[in-house]
Amino acid sequence: MKTMLKRGAGILMPVSSLPSPYGIGTFGKAAYEFVDFLKKARQTYWQVLPVGPTSYGDSPYQGFSAFAGNPYFIDLDTLVEEKLLTQEEIDSCFWGNDVTQVSYDTVFYYRFPLLKKAFARSAFRTEKAYETFCEESEYWLDDYAFYMALKFRFDKKDWLTWPEEIRFRKPEAVAKYREELKEEIDFWKFLQYKFFEQWKRLRAYANAAGISIIGDIPIYVALDSADVWTHPELFLLDEENLTPLKVAGVPPDAFSETGQLWGNPLYRWDVIEASDFKWWKERMKASARLYDVVRIDHFIGVVRYYTIPAGSKDGTVGTYEKGPGKKLTDAIDSVIGDTKIIAEDLGVVVPEVKELLEQTGYPGMKIIEFAFSGDRFNEHLPHMYSPNSVVYGGTHDNETLVGYFDPKARQWWELQYIVDYMGISHQSEIVDRILFTAYSSVASVVIFQTQDILKLDNRARMNTPGTVGTNWRWRMKPGELKAEHAEELARLVDIFGRF
Repeated sequence: MKTMLKRGAGILMPVSSLPSPYGIGTFGKAAYEFVDFLKKARQTYWQVLPVGPTSYGDSPYQGFSAFAGNPYFIDLDTLVEEKLLTQEEIDSCFWGNDVTQVSYDTVFYYRFPLLKKAFARSAFRTEKAYETFCEESEYWLDDYAFYMALKFRFDKKDWLTWPEEIRFRKPEAVAKYREELKEEIDFWKFLQYKFFEQWKRLRAYANAAGISIIGDIPIYVALDSADVWTHPELFLLDEENLTPLKVAGVPPDAFSETGQLWGNPLYRWDVIEASDFKWWKERMKASARLYDVVRIDHFIGVVRYYTIPAGSKDGTVGTYEKGPGKKLTDAIDSVIGDTKIIAEDLGVVVPEVKELLEQTGYPGMKIIEFAFSGDRFNEHLPHMYSPNSVVYGGTHDNETLVGYFDPKARQWWELQYIVDYMGISHQSEIVDRILFTAYSSVASVVIFQTQDILKLDNRARMNTPGTVGTNWRWRMKPGELKAEHAEELARLVDIFGRF
């Protein structure tokens, strides 16, 4: 059983949301300044969203790989210091007009030509560190780099549209394209080398400041990913054409009348178990090298998961199947060493999930935005918490606190309960009182989004589930987190012993 997370507090800040002059947050100066802010605020955790390479829709939960890092996060200023780029080359690019929004199409258009120049000038192949990186990443690196080279070779289309010979990974085709795309494959490996080199340096800086990094991994992987193309036997696919037979999602609930159709391929758990969970073990070993704590998204799916027939329009038609349960968590625990796990157990929780959390010692999650339904025994109310839990004001999928607790958006009885519960006398006090209430709770860890520290409204919302096109774009403006924010958080840490 895992030991409980050390009592503390932290901030959820996606890397993409950090300020930078280059259209998206990176592992550059602003990331180190954010760590400095966390230290001044006496925070002990920095939570990030998944850092994998994003696909269509820009969601970090639908990436091209469960192992690789996002090339967008490679800091360009560091490449200038390494004499792989010039400042003039970077400044000749257009990085967008709005510092509060990521413009993914702009970043995509300008960043890769720059990275190609850095690749051409680098002597990375002769570096001992590169050799070590390739050895550590042996399970996935070659396959991912090959997959990305092929994707660009075939006009960035998903692998199900590639020529049959390579879609099915026939040996002759694999050999032919590996030779043809040798330089491109090396380019994608170089990008991963630089990503992990910069991330490792940033994480070491955070750890030296007493800050642990909480990472986030989606339970499922995207259909258009190196993982599914490389290991189709692990997923519920039609053997004739490799298209999904059933896909992931969730049924209708209080948040959606039609449920959610995620579209991810489902695992063949029997095949995975027969392999002694090798793919999952490799994935978790890789995550443990990246993070101090790993949050597993949609942990409920480990116990039971919702299956929707491929081709369905929404989540109204589907059935539940039994997941691997403790067999999987045992496999995870066997490879992650001292790395801790947070189980995202939100949703309709069945008793078996609670039992598994008891057995593993993994902390579950509580959300203050879900607390004030009127039920005095709602598990999200602070007086219902257990010490082995992590409380959030809201997550990346929720409204900001200012947006959610807008009086125009809440029922009168809900507002009255909020007033009574937290002793609020004016609307302007709500966010401060929520912070105070969460910090005062017995939950071992409390996490708030940067947007909520800054008291931003729903224009700063990170993601609205079930929508595409406007999500994952929010960015913090330079200098927006100020000394007074750090002082107030440090005061709460001191009052409630979160250090």
